[in-house]
Amino acid sequence: MSRKHHHFKGAEVSCCVKYFLFGFNILFWLLGAAFLGIGLWAWAEKFSVFLGLIFFLELTAGILAFVFKDWIKDQLNFFINNNIKAYRDDIDLQNLIDFAQEYWSCCGAHGPDDWNLNIYFNCTDLNPSRESCGVPFSCCVKDPAEDVINTQCGYDVRRKRELDRQQDIYTKGCVGQFEKWLQDNLKFVAGIFVGIALLQIFGICLAQNLLSDVKAVKANW
Repeated sequence: MSRKHHHFKGAEVSCCVKYFLFGFNILFWLLGAAFLGIGLWAWAEKFSVFLGLIFFLELTAGILAFVFKDWIKDQLNFFINNNIKAYRDDIDLQNLIDFAQEYWSCCGAHGPDDWNLNIYFNCTDLNPSRESCGVPFSCCVKDPAEDVINTQCGYDVRRKRELDRQQDIYTKGCVGQFEKWLQDNLKFVAGIFVGIALLQIFGICLAQNLLSDVKAVKANW
C-alpha cells in the first residue's frame, strides 16, 4: 500500500516580519502598564487599525496644540493658580508644584505674588500664618553650599522690594518659563514625536504585511 505524500507549496508567512513585529510591539507595551490590556486586544483583533488610530490621535493632538496654544496657555495658568490655592491641602499636589518650581526655576503662575491666592502665604495684616507674605521653599534660589534644604527660606520674602527679592527667590512665573523651555527644546520634543510617528507607521506597514501573508496562507488551505 503506497503512502501518498502531499507537499504544500504556496504563500508563506515571513518569519522575520512576524518576529520583528512581535518585538516591535513589546517596545510599545513597555511605555505603560495601562496600554498592556489594550495592546493585547489590539494584537488579537485589529492591530494595524489600533496603531493607525494612535497615530491619527497624536497627529490631531499636535495640530490642536499648535492652533489652540493660547487656550492651552490659559488652561495652564488656570491649573497652576487653582493648585496654588490647594497647595497645603494635598501632599502629592504640593510635591508636584515644588518640583515644577524647582525644575523651571520659577515661582507662581506669573510671579511670586500669585501666592497671595493661598490662605497661608497671603500677604495681608489679617493673616496670622507665619508664612504670610512668603513663598514655598521651592521658589528659593538654591545656595550650592547648602547641603540641607532650608524650608523657611521663603519666609517674609515678599515684604522686600522687587530688586531685593531677586537675590533670594525666582521672580519669573512658571507659565512663561514653561513656554521658554518648550521653545528651547522644540527641536528635541519634535524629534521625539516624529521618531515615534515613524516607528508607528513602520509598525502599521509590518502589521499589514503580516496580515497579508496570513490571508495568503489561509487561501491555500
